Amino acid sequence: MYLTKQWRRRELTGLLAGLAAGPALAQFRVEVTGVGLTQLPIAIAPFRGDADVPQKVAAIVQADLERSGQFRAIEGAAPQLDETSRPDVSPWRQKGADSLAVGSVSRLADGRFAGRFRLWDVVRGQSVAADGFVVAAADLRLAAHRIADMIYEKLTGEKGIFSTRIAYVTKAGSRFNLWVADADGENAQSALASPEPIISPAWSANGQQLAYVSFESRKPVVYVHEVPTGRRRLIANFRGSNSAPAWSPDGRTLAVTLTRDGGSQLYTISASGGEPKRLTQSSSIDTEPLYTADGRTLYFVSDRGGAPQIYRMPASGGEPQRVTFTGNYNISPALSPDGKWLAYISRIGGAFKLQVMEMAGGSVQTITDTVSDESPSFAPNGRLIIYATRQNGREALMTTTLDGKIKASLPGKSGDIREPDWGPFQR
Repeated sequence: MYLTKQWRRRELTGLLAGLAAGPALAQFRVEVTGVGLTQLPIAIAPFRGDADVPQKVAAIVQADLERSGQFRAIEGAAPQLDETSRPDVSPWRQKGADSLAVGSVSRLADGRFAGRFRLWDVVRGQSVAADGFVVAAADLRLAAHRIADMIYEKLTGEKGIFSTRIAYVTKAGSRFNLWVADADGENAQSALASPEPIISPAWSANGQQLAYVSFESRKPVVYVHEVPTGRRRLIANFRGSNSAPAWSPDGRTLAVTLTRDGGSQLYTISASGGEPKRLTQSSSIDTEPLYTADGRTLYFVSDRGGAPQIYRMPASGGEPQRVTFTGNYNISPALSPDGKWLAYISRIGGAFKLQVMEMAGGSVQTITDTVSDESPSFAPNGRLIIYATRQNGREALMTTTLDGKIKASLPGKSGDIREPDWGPFQR
């Protein structure tokens, strides 16, 4: 098979090399490690009624905020508080909290759950935010994530990402699964199961579709999957390999890597299928395309200089410019939504390490101490990166802040976990 002869690690390592399945990563709270230089101290009091509902809303909110790297949880016993209480903020101020979140949740007669929360500024003794929800039991986690989003935005001025979703692939035995999960790794739902490899999932900008590569035809073929309905359509099944789909920001076009005319080259194709347009004309391997947020530029990986490096060119084609110069093996580019940061994987002394480059100055920082990192993807607010790796001898989904100071291990379905992609803000 053509792909097995190439250096493109994201499409080969693990899924095509037959790595053994690892144990499940299953914990309610994410495991957060590291300390940030500037974290906002916040207390999340247990919500009244939390003990009697299927999901512990306050604990989910606290885990979300801790995982972001922007908050430090202040623990402490609290009197029974809810959104109607006017708390004595003095004890919380003495514990070092700047903010306090309180609330309640209860079951309604029709089986749904109602909840409310209130956020207090402990320093000023003032209520600064409040909201409520009525949801089905299946949506309690989403409601908690949305509360965390509101708190995050109120206190940082930036949009929260906790109610977004991630996609990733597992291999367990001979079965492959494409999963869609909450941003904290919980509540995973299978979008597709197959006895053949599934690789390279990529979210559309509206969060309603996933492009991916399936080997069910005994060769790599690109599909688009409608997440709400489960319907899918065939996009690219040309002679040879069809791989590495990447969405344009407007959702109308996919950039793909095809070998229909010989070596691996970049093409664009309509999101409804049709005849592709060739973008690169080289004798090299050009793959892993990635659109910038404005749709005007494509980043990609090429070995045109003798080893895989990251390049960029106009999205309509043109002369490529090399982007990475540190190291001799750099793949799997991911660009922050604001274009200020480039994450990618470097091979350093036989280890595969997550790197982050500041685009303005070109400085590069290795931000992990693991050796099997792959497939970085930015959160839609650009503050976190999700990636796959091996940690303590087992497969792991991880998030990290851009400086690498705060990392979180997410729960994932059992098996060999690969290729996470972080979805967009929900519209």
